[in-house]
Amino acid sequence: MLDALIEWISRVGGLTKLSWIDWVILVAYFVITLIVGLAVTGQASRSTTEYFLSGRRMPWWLLGFSMVATTFSSDTPNLVTDITRQHGVAGNWQWWAFLLTGMLTVFIYARLWRRSGVMTDVEFYELRYSGPTAAFLRGFRALYLGVFFNVLVMASVTLAAIKIGGVMLGLTPLETIFLACVVTVIYSALGGLTGVILTDFLLFILAMTGAIIAAVVAVQRPEVGGLVGLFNHEAVRQKLAFCPSVTDTDLFLSVFLIPLTIQWWSVWYPGSEPGGGGYIAQRMLAAKNEAHATGATLFFNIAHYAVRPWPWIIVALCSLIVFPDLNSLAKAFPHVPPEVVKNDLAYPAMLTFLPPGVMGIVLVSLVAAYMSTISTHLNWGASYVVHDFYKRFLRPSASEAELVTVGRVTTLMIMILMAILALFLSNALQAFQIMLQVGAGTGLLFILRWFWWRINALSELTAMIVSFLVACYFQFIAPPSLIQGIQAGLCAGITWIGNTCGIPLNVTAGLSEDAIRMVMGVAITTVAWIIVTLVTKPTDMETLVAFCRKIRPGGPGWRKVLAYAAEHGEPELAKETRWDVPAGILCMFLGCITVYGALFGVGALLYGAYIWAAVLGIVSVLSLVAVMWTWFKKLA
Repeated sequence: MLDALIEWISRVGGLTKLSWIDWVILVAYFVITLIVGLAVTGQASRSTTEYFLSGRRMPWWLLGFSMVATTFSSDTPNLVTDITRQHGVAGNWQWWAFLLTGMLTVFIYARLWRRSGVMTDVEFYELRYSGPTAAFLRGFRALYLGVFFNVLVMASVTLAAIKIGGVMLGLTPLETIFLACVVTVIYSALGGLTGVILTDFLLFILAMTGAIIAAVVAVQRPEVGGLVGLFNHEAVRQKLAFCPSVTDTDLFLSVFLIPLTIQWWSVWYPGSEPGGGGYIAQRMLAAKNEAHATGATLFFNIAHYAVRPWPWIIVALCSLIVFPDLNSLAKAFPHVPPEVVKNDLAYPAMLTFLPPGVMGIVLVSLVAAYMSTISTHLNWGASYVVHDFYKRFLRPSASEAELVTVGRVTTLMIMILMAILALFLSNALQAFQIMLQVGAGTGLLFILRWFWWRINALSELTAMIVSFLVACYFQFIAPPSLIQGIQAGLCAGITWIGNTCGIPLNVTAGLSEDAIRMVMGVAITTVAWIIVTLVTKPTDMETLVAFCRKIRPGGPGWRKVLAYAAEHGEPELAKETRWDVPAGILCMFLGCITVYGALFGVGALLYGAYIWAAVLGIVSVLSLVAVMWTWFKKLA
């Protein structure tokens, strides 16, 4: 056993540039995270509220750091690199468009979630709906999201760890998975959400520091020649636009127009759920009060979209010079399995040029990014399995100690399933597109269920099942000829509409197949759940009145319910409910202008376009002032 360990260490040491100081930094980081997990184990063991919601006493800034640390996973730089190498900076609108969803959650849904008082967002189903269907939906959704979808997300994150381990450490996929998972599952299982949140604070600082260092070192490569050399290089110049040109109609539609007009409100995606949900809802539910829930979500969206992207983008652009194609990547790293040599491999490939000491810091930042995401998903997924399936359906009388134990066992089992699936994925963008397609068409329902009484449990069940089946059909079963036929029809239709409106368009069949699948998924799923909503029996009126009494959503979508409440002795309910969604939507758009102004202002500064940087900065600040005024005047 000892001989095998020594042989393995020798092999890894021969394949990596890590020095002794890099190893010290890495080991010290693992020790610190384990100490944090062990330190809060006793507190986390007291109850499921402590284990899964930190006793509902977390401040906004810790929760905000935890949200942004979770979405700063080891696969995110790889995903951004993949997108940027293929579609340029403008290609990132595929995820930048989700800012609209995020700001909608900040100014409308954060307070509603905190008022609900539920432990998980799937417990919401039996608060909002009634009957056996609501109970079934809660249990089914708990396993569907907590296990199936959660494992898919974690597997895509672990895929990035596999590529980083292969490039930087010379590890096999199995070795990377084992090393990456052991420490994470230990402190996640022991410390619960409190351990996750406290380590997330440290993890985000480390991850952001490492990303900036990686960008600085990449720019200083002799082939790159600094920022001036980078932005003037022939391979990079055509990739710098913030928005795709309308003359490149196919790209403009696929990565810009469709995400901004359809994707942001219609697609369920972890961390960007329309109406909030998942681990974002978990953080809001763990907040001290509604104000802290709102502040945490606002901090998250600013940091996620305005602070983090540019270090990754800079490294991705530099990689176009150092590794111009996949062949150059494969040649540079012959020990990496050919099936995982994709554009997203370019990010860890650029990190191999880091000097000793710096290599350790950046590697720790990537490990931190990985662990923050995985630990959150483990705790979040376990909360569903324990609270919404095991306790709700299997052991309603289970003690708090038993439930915490089941949570820890579930954490381990989810990690094992994730590790198995990770071995079958090949690139980050592939997993990203699959997840978008699985959630296509469900987003509008998640937005409207708070404000339209007619939506029922069967609506949600239909949306979930249809979106999954449609995604599977178009991803794995549909013949290429069908996709091509839909492409040709949509392109011809868009061209005709543009020309009819006096806008000369020439949309070809080159429109992204992923965009086609997503649009079709949205259309089919949305039509399906709306039809089911209108033809099935609505939720029991007593349940709806109780929902209004607790949540106070307000608005025209609840008039019938409030009228029923008035007829049955609660006329004051309608008077107490304030309709503040219009002001919230105004804050949402002003918040988007604030963040996009900051995002592109930083980009303009890096490009050397100082006038544009100043203009965008001023727009961002003025929008922020308008947001704060509107918030305190209308909503606070």
